[in-house]
Amino acid sequence: MATYGSDGWKRAIHNIENSPFRTKFEKDVDTMKGNIGIGCISDYDPQPILIQSHLGCFGITTVGKINNADQLIRNLYENGHTHFQSMTNGQINSTELVAALICKKDSFVEGIRYVQSVVEGSMTLLLLTENGIYAARDLLGRTPVVIGKKENAYCVSFESFAYINLGYTDYKELGPGEIVYVTPESVETVSPACEKMRIDFVTPEWVEVVKQPGEEMKICSFLWVYYGYPTSSYEGVGVEEMRYNCGKLLAQRDDHSIDVDIVAGVPDSGIAHAIGYANESGIPYARPFIKYTPTWPRSFMPTTQSQRNLIARMKLIPVHSLIEDRSLLLIDDSIVRGTQLRETTEFLYQSGAKEVHVRPACPPLLYGCKYLNFSRSKSDLDLITRRIIREWEGDNDVNVLSEYADPNSDRYAAMLEEIRKRQNFTSLRYHRLDDLIKSIGIDACQVCTYCFNGVE
Repeated sequence: MATYGSDGWKRAIHNIENSPFRTKFEKDVDTMKGNIGIGCISDYDPQPILIQSHLGCFGITTVGKINNADQLIRNLYENGHTHFQSMTNGQINSTELVAALICKKDSFVEGIRYVQSVVEGSMTLLLLTENGIYAARDLLGRTPVVIGKKENAYCVSFESFAYINLGYTDYKELGPGEIVYVTPESVETVSPACEKMRIDFVTPEWVEVVKQPGEEMKICSFLWVYYGYPTSSYEGVGVEEMRYNCGKLLAQRDDHSIDVDIVAGVPDSGIAHAIGYANESGIPYARPFIKYTPTWPRSFMPTTQSQRNLIARMKLIPVHSLIEDRSLLLIDDSIVRGTQLRETTEFLYQSGAKEVHVRPACPPLLYGCKYLNFSRSKSDLDLITRRIIREWEGDNDVNVLSEYADPNSDRYAAMLEEIRKRQNFTSLRYHRLDDLIKSIGIDACQVCTYCFNGVE
């Protein structure tokens, strides 16, 4: 957290990997004076950071991914930037890099627009000054930014549910690339949505060569499938409602072709999908295992995969009377590496299940995300799909991925059968991409589906 008030600038950063947020920040909040501040939960770089510059002192926090960081850093060095202070795992802090780029310009708005134009990947940010907050959504709107309002106050959030219980109501959702300046009295759009720019890297100077308005958006589809909190809403589409729709369409594709006793969702992100399936199919919904959260607050927070797998196992407590001698249909949000779901399946068999049918709520993941840092995958070969494809196709794998993404192809069918066998599922059917888009309910060209089909 970073604030500005009567005592000047204050900042507090804590590791909340294995403890609730409040227990770490309670003492800090008591020492922070004023009526303006920013904060974040960051899986990677420590932030917010405070910067003193020719633009004045400011705090900044970011969400996104910078794929061309090396190039941007090299250009900064060539144009007079001497050093960076913050390092994370041997890498320059991405938020400090963004701050350095902003400071290349003569105003915060110019600097933020500059960042939007040169970052390959995505970049959404909050920038705190002594009098207000600049909020900027990624140029293609891959992540959301929403504004809340109550009497004599405005707030900015990644998700609207964060401020509802604080007395705020929804005011507006920023468009792709939009930049606003927020004070207690007003929200002013200082740069409209989708002003797209391109920078010429051939010359040592940073030169704007193209600037034209547009309406392009590529919001992350995985926000609805998994990352979003159930009460969240993006582009007017509620997460919980979308997940019900996913389950409904999965049931329609099955069309009563399997005989199971109950439908269950892997908690928590699979639950709404499972309820949608149960309501559409008429098969009872039940909870054959319960998530015991006191063991660890969030299983994806630890940095090592083995630790995350251990924590995931610790969380699930079986209800034997709902498992023993039953055929179960299990819905999870996705299959990434396959480790956790395979262990969950074995855990159900060991608890007496006769059959475990699996229905992931999204298509097979074939590409690691290159736009957001939501995934911790270091390589596409972390994905169970890509490991199988590499085994079968060798170095030719990237040339046939489009066939493996096509649910009507022989290669797709063979891949699903191989995953089913390796995971020891009774049957396996993924959500189709066309059904996923239908579940979301907005134009397909406005949704990023890169991780499923490689389309940018």
